[in-house]
This record gives sequence, C-alpha cells and structure tokens, in this order.
Amino acid sequence: MSQAKFSKKQVAAWFTAARPLLLYGALLAAGALALTWLDYLRFARTFPGEFQMVLIAIGFLALGVWVGARVFAGRPELPAFDGNPEAQRTLGLSAREMDVLALIADGLSNKEIAMRLNVSPNTVKTHVARVLEKLEVSRRTAALARARELGLLP
Repeated sequence: MSQAKFSKKQVAAWFTAARPLLLYGALLAAGALALTWLDYLRFARTFPGEFQMVLIAIGFLALGVWVGARVFAGRPELPAFDGNPEAQRTLGLSAREMDVLALIADGLSNKEIAMRLNVSPNTVKTHVARVLEKLEVSRRTAALARARELGLLP
C-alpha cells in the first residue's frame, strides 16, 4: 500500500485554510457544553432528591459490576496435585495404601473404607497399620498431619 506523503507546507496550508472552520467548531462545542452545564444545574436544583437517587443508583450499579466481576471471574487453575511420588517411593507406600490414606483423610471408618474399596475390614486394618508404621506415627490424626507435611495429601 502506498502512503500519502504531505509536505510541511501542504499541512500548514491546510490548517490555515481550515482555521475558521476549526474555530467555528470549537465555539459551537463550547456553547453546547455551556448549555448542557446550565441544564444540568437547573435539573439538579429542580429535582435534588431524584438527582441524588440517580447518583446513588449509579454508585451501586458500579459497585455491583465490580463485585460481580470479582466473584464470577475465572479463578486460576491450580496445578494438579501429584501426591509427591518421591516421598511415596522413599516411604514404600503402595497405591492401595495411598488410597486408604486418602479415605482416612476423608474421615471414613475402617468399615466404610472396606465398602468403598470392596475389600474386607481386616484388609483395611492391615493397610492402616502399615501406613501408620511407614509414616512412623501411632494415630490416624498424626498420620494425616505427617502425610500433609510430606506432601502426600493436599
């Protein structure tokens, strides 16, 4: 595409020729602004209560839009939780033991865990005992605290 190139003389000549038109346009704009301002003052004095309500409504509208944008804005996605595979290998936790640990974190009892995993309650007791042994703790709550500390649970 070719660009139109104007010399400084051509631009100066155009502004000189357009000066009366630009002045006339500026005067009209100033007059319109003055009339609008006077109309605004008349409206504000004639209807002060309504004017205040409009201003308050505009303020609440702006606040509502701002709050709505904050509330409904897409939250950044957190990276997927990987369960610290390095710590799992180091401790020797099996996938089933990790499942049991996650269900303990959900607050399930041994019977509920057994029903969820389709195994016997005795198998769950064995898994829980091994998890407690590998985490070097004696209680389920301590196991959860230790697992979170090691990054095994979110």
